[in-house]
Amino acid sequence: MPRPQKTRRICCYPDYWSFAPDQDKANDMVTMSLDEFETIRLIDHQGKTQQQCADEMNVARTTVTAIYDSARKKLAQALVEGRRIVISGGNYTLDNTVSEEVAQKGKTIMRIAVTYENGQIFQHFGRTEMFKLYDVADGKIISEQLVGTDGAGHGALAGFLKNAQADVLICGGIGGGAQMAMREAGITLYGGNSGSADEAVRAFLAQTLVHNDNPTCDHHGHEHAAGHSCGDHGCGSHSCGNH
Repeated sequence: MPRPQKTRRICCYPDYWSFAPDQDKANDMVTMSLDEFETIRLIDHQGKTQQQCADEMNVARTTVTAIYDSARKKLAQALVEGRRIVISGGNYTLDNTVSEEVAQKGKTIMRIAVTYENGQIFQHFGRTEMFKLYDVADGKIISEQLVGTDGAGHGALAGFLKNAQADVLICGGIGGGAQMAMREAGITLYGGNSGSADEAVRAFLAQTLVHNDNPTCDHHGHEHAAGHSCGDHGCGSHSCGNH
């Protein structure tokens, strides 16, 4: 019987989840796992050696070599054959990006996270500096907690919520890349909302909260200051909906 495969540690979720030579003319799709993406990020982007990459991912160097070779082959297929790259899945575990102040929850508890500022739902997910966490049991809120975020960028915030054991996210505008990160993290998304954070959670529990299928910045444009782009959060300039 083969030994179970050891999980590979990755820093955080990526900000961008798909790439294509032309949005309408990609010949096929190749899926790159998140652990494969991590080797490209560490070795090719950050210039680390394979041994340094192995140390960061908490696996053997020979394992990193195999993962890296697979990732490079997929990049070559995409470039030469005109394939779309989609980043998804893999045998990985997220590095812990959550403060010890975040309380652990029991298996029977639902945790709802809300982008938060002064009692209101903060409207730009990628710039969120604080979440309010609501723990729910038997349809009732049993505890609440305010937590500051440690990362900048959609991927880092998605990883933060994953490690904070969030089951549901309620927010305002959220870009396509962050939506993909929520799906990868297994977090149910209720985007495109505004107003009181507490009232939104009560509406969710009453099953009356709107579930927006495309909660990008366009759905709350009246909330924006002129010239603002939701992508201005330290990981590159890009508008919320164009990932």
